[in-house]
Amino acid sequence: MQPMWRVAFEVPEALVPVFADMVEPHVDAVSTFELQEGGQWLIECTSYNEPDTSRIGMKLAVLAAAHGIAEPEMTKEPLASIDWVTQTYLSFPPITAGRFFIHGSHHKKPVPKGKMGLQIEAAMAFGSGEHATTQGCLRAISELAAKGRIKDALDMGCGSGILAFALAKLAHVPVIGVDIDELSIEIAQENAKLNRVHKLVKLYAANGYAAEAVRRHGKFDLIVANILARPLARMSPSLRRHLQPGGTVILSGLLHRQEPLVINAHRAQGLRLVKRFRLGDWSTLVLKG
Repeated sequence: MQPMWRVAFEVPEALVPVFADMVEPHVDAVSTFELQEGGQWLIECTSYNEPDTSRIGMKLAVLAAAHGIAEPEMTKEPLASIDWVTQTYLSFPPITAGRFFIHGSHHKKPVPKGKMGLQIEAAMAFGSGEHATTQGCLRAISELAAKGRIKDALDMGCGSGILAFALAKLAHVPVIGVDIDELSIEIAQENAKLNRVHKLVKLYAANGYAAEAVRRHGKFDLIVANILARPLARMSPSLRRHLQPGGTVILSGLLHRQEPLVINAHRAQGLRLVKRFRLGDWSTLVLKG
């Protein structure tokens, strides 16, 4: 099997769109990754055929000179052939988080005693359960549900739907899930059927708190948002407007060093921190209204 090829280089954040547009016609796929907040980004390209790096290099040099930066150092390497089906199964082993046992359809063994199974086919939607932010949210949900204090919930930025399903299964309450990505909602709807929670969980492709279903519902007893630190801080006024007095908030998608940004934004809305979960470099925050 002919190997795929990888081409990569780093540029400042402000120039990512320009350089990504430049290289796109010469490869099959382009991805961008933040290496340092407010600093360098990695532009990573893959191609089914060996890319013409001499041509890419010339354009890279011209573009760098036009924007007054040093010419980025470009690397090119072949990628080993991969059995993607096997690789997917190996990279998504069953995971235990709080009361939950998360697995894909390839896991055929019974759910361990005392655990609640969640079958998640993440595909292209975020939320397979393996990331520390998802696990932190599931632990927080497990503790909260054990106290029996949830009446209804909103999963903002629901991705694959894993947190919404966990709430529906454990607390037996209605949940609204919202995500701006339509594909994520399609995947989440299939996952809801797999987990037999489609009658409790209603999923909508919409832009955050502007979702019609959220506006109609009004206020929620619990809001969960596993997004990123800056959007969490920016959305805090909208979150407060949709939270019941005395309601609970579970926030994740932030690093330890980003906690002050998120906590201070929500304190300004009258919320207080009651607990945090830290897994690796990532934090999950529990706040009360």
